[in-house]
Amino acid sequence: MIIKKSEIEAVAVKRTQYPEAGLKEIAFAGRSNVGKSSLLNLLTGKKSLARVSGSPGKTRTINFYRINDEFRIVDLPGYGYAKVAKSMSRSWGEMIENYLENRENLLKVVQLVDIRHAPSAQDIQMYEYLRFHGLDGVVVATKADKVSRNELQKCIAVIRKMLSLSETDIVIPVSALKRTGHDKLLAVMEELLCGSGAAEKL
Repeated sequence: MIIKKSEIEAVAVKRTQYPEAGLKEIAFAGRSNVGKSSLLNLLTGKKSLARVSGSPGKTRTINFYRINDEFRIVDLPGYGYAKVAKSMSRSWGEMIENYLENRENLLKVVQLVDIRHAPSAQDIQMYEYLRFHGLDGVVVATKADKVSRNELQKCIAVIRKMLSLSETDIVIPVSALKRTGHDKLLAVMEELLCGSGAAEKL
């Protein structure tokens, strides 16, 4: 897959603000400061499509990006930032749950984890939630440039163990800095959108 066109279509905090459900959607979730905005900018080839912030917890809305006029990437608010007030964190959780449990055109949620650290309690809880709703199966290990090649497989093994991944669950190491791994993720996304075997054509 090559993303030639990407634009923000809607910014939402409630269902009435979602765009029409006519296009398939792939959502991205992860802890605050995991590198989600950088990954989305890498995938789309736009440096400022998703706003990269030095302040974790900055994204407080669900952002819908229209891709190639064919599908949407959905950027979910980051979770797990300690300095966010509990009331605000709770409202974010409700916002995310409402989207994940009621959006009929949602195909999959790509969960992001930092490859340098074992998945947190929130990461594990999130993946179990996705598994319960049948949205699991794709994990991106961000900041892959921060570990050596020898450490890479060990870190992936820890992620697989902590999240209780199955053999069919996919873990893709990605580095936004080195611009690596995103091609594999795009292939997986195309397979999700077009059906099995699509990635083999790339």
